[in-house]
Amino acid sequence: MNANEILRIVDSLHRDKNIDKDVVFRAIESAIVTAARKHFGEEVEIECLIDRTTGQISGRCGDRLLDYEEVVGRIGAQTAKQVIIQKVREAERDALIKEFSEYIDEIITGTIHRNEGRVTTVTLGSVEAILPRSEQIPGEKHEPNERIRALVTEVKPSGNRIKVVLSRTRPKMVQRLFEQEIPEIAEGVIVIKSVAREPGHRSKIAVTSIDSHVDSVGACVGVRGNRIKSIIEELNGERIDIVPFDDDPQTMIRNALKPAEVEEVILCRMLGRAIVLVVEDQLSLAIGKWGQNVRLASKLSGWDIEIMTQAELERQIEKAVVGFSAIEGVSDDLANKLVGEGYLSYDDLSVIEPTDLQAMGQLTDEQVDQIVAQAELLAEQAEEAKKTEETQRQATDLTTRPRGESDGRAGPNPQANGGAETQPAATGHAEGGESSLVDETS
Repeated sequence: MNANEILRIVDSLHRDKNIDKDVVFRAIESAIVTAARKHFGEEVEIECLIDRTTGQISGRCGDRLLDYEEVVGRIGAQTAKQVIIQKVREAERDALIKEFSEYIDEIITGTIHRNEGRVTTVTLGSVEAILPRSEQIPGEKHEPNERIRALVTEVKPSGNRIKVVLSRTRPKMVQRLFEQEIPEIAEGVIVIKSVAREPGHRSKIAVTSIDSHVDSVGACVGVRGNRIKSIIEELNGERIDIVPFDDDPQTMIRNALKPAEVEEVILCRMLGRAIVLVVEDQLSLAIGKWGQNVRLASKLSGWDIEIMTQAELERQIEKAVVGFSAIEGVSDDLANKLVGEGYLSYDDLSVIEPTDLQAMGQLTDEQVDQIVAQAELLAEQAEEAKKTEETQRQATDLTTRPRGESDGRAGPNPQANGGAETQPAATGHAEGGESSLVDETS
């Protein structure tokens, strides 16, 4: 292998495999050193350097110059070849990792190669990626040779190859599709502020415009829905709600719960909960099927939302005040303050920040610990009582129902969005809060 041949090999690998020339030079140097050690022994100090411009090999073996022709005999050449192949494969893998790492959280187009159990293999040029069943939209099926778009979520080495993991279920997938399909988003005129998604069923996306003359929602929908239609088709018919973003949490929560009409939004910053009041005929719409609408609205707005009517809120407030007042160390005034900040259950009180409770009631550390301990115990008792009651109710249903008659229940009660009710009132958790319940409802 003369100097010109070395330069030719380096240039060919650089162009064909997208491997940096210096990496190939180092691989050949490493191969010569390995072959020399097999020839002269492991204990001998060996150096090898290839001129990057001329391809000339120079080096030392102990105290004398390295004789390349002496080193590379039949066995030495085979050893050098194996080392070069290994180094080139590693370099090729590293180059692919670098290339595909730039696509993380971006959409890439590939071709379905095969389906194997719970994994679909997708061809991306010279690389085979995997699309796990857990990352596929529920209900969709992929056939070999089908073109597919998916989000790159992970790129890492796997031996001499690379492992690329794809997804079609992440919220980022929806965001990237909007960026590709809506020119105003690609240009930065419309900005996507947040996305919430339940793959295959429904997504909510909050958008805003930096240009007052551009309707952010209308631009995303397009004339007769032509823009949003292509995104829905790509997501296998998934329903998409586009709502205007607002910096005001109360307005944002109203928007996030559309198409339901909201009467009032009460923010409880200490608990981070938003209590949303609706009229009776809007209750099921606001909650959505199996609580889907309120779950997505919570993710979209960043608040834990609890839906109820005005009458339900009044009952919970009354129940909470009575329940808290029964705790040793909690005065009527403190009970009202707690309810005013959105604490409506023993569960809520059991996780209160000790400093907050201390400030509200001007209590000592010992008094705070006693109140929290009582709340924890009462919450556990209430949960056990609820489980017992549910078990007894189910047993009664089974014994009283005529043979062959269905109980008519298709699943969990969607109105149970805020969590199971525990004494003294139903629980819920959120992020932040502003208005007190007492002030807002007085």
